[in-house]
Amino acid sequence: MKTGHTIQDTFRNWKYFINLIPAALAIFGNLSGSWYSLTNFVFTFVILALLELVLPEDKNNEEGRDDFLPDLLMLLVVITQFVAIGSLIYAVATEILTGFWIAAAALSTGVASGSLGIVIAHELIHKKSPFWNFLGRLLLFTVFNPYFYIHHLRIHHKWVGTGKDPVSALRGESFYAFFLRTTKGQLSQSINLEKERLYKLGKNPFGIHNYVIAVLVGAVLVTVLIWSFLGVKVALAVLLQALLANLLLEYTNYIEHYGLTRDEKERVNELHSWQSDRLVSRYFLIDLSRHADHHFHAAKPFNTLVSYDKSPVLPGGYTSMFLPALIPPLWFKLVDKRIPA
Repeated sequence: MKTGHTIQDTFRNWKYFINLIPAALAIFGNLSGSWYSLTNFVFTFVILALLELVLPEDKNNEEGRDDFLPDLLMLLVVITQFVAIGSLIYAVATEILTGFWIAAAALSTGVASGSLGIVIAHELIHKKSPFWNFLGRLLLFTVFNPYFYIHHLRIHHKWVGTGKDPVSALRGESFYAFFLRTTKGQLSQSINLEKERLYKLGKNPFGIHNYVIAVLVGAVLVTVLIWSFLGVKVALAVLLQALLANLLLEYTNYIEHYGLTRDEKERVNELHSWQSDRLVSRYFLIDLSRHADHHFHAAKPFNTLVSYDKSPVLPGGYTSMFLPALIPPLWFKLVDKRIPA
């Protein structure tokens, strides 16, 4: 147990529990139908974006107390993620959701999967414990992502900011161009890494032991089973939420490293990732926005990440920068001038 912490330290861990709100709203919307199915989508991209613009920054670097709360939150997220997707499946199958509202609910659920499931999965795959690591991979499977687990740990952290990392967005590169380049690059590099690993073990490089292939096969099987037993609309809804969640993942990758470069021989430090201390981004995304410290010290738990005075700072938080990222001229105008020389 760490010593010398204040009541304020403990409260830091409690603040992260607002991370559960988007999934709760998605579940509510799925089971209520009609306009309610848009609840989480509007909450995330309108209400949170506006709040992020008006609420102050929180640069407090007090560590969260070394207690059970972070682990409890991550366990709750795993459960909530499955409940959210389950509620989407149930609502479409029982026709609580019909027509346009199926797509609306799938998008709201996908936003929750991206802001809840993948963010927590990112934290979990960094853990050495087989149990937590498995839960991280399980969360990634709920959005059918076949490459993040391999690429993030073995390529991105090693080569961030260099030409060997397709996750590091280039200066002047639009989000759309980045999305195509990074998805292709991550998938290709992850498959090759798995092939090399399996060759060394004397196993079939294209067999079920290949993580990328296993996830892709599993995704196809799950989709076919859902289609066969519950219908095409349910299958398409699950696929749509997964697509949006992965799009949000790559949006996050885009804004975290856009335009920041380093020499391959230079050690990764606090200058190679964008940082934001906006309240909404900090606590709704369990301090993912303190990304500079995450890359500087990859093993640190989310509730101990700190803010650096020297790190490049985004003009807004992760929610309020989503729209600018979709409008390249606006994004370049806001961000390019902040890129360190």
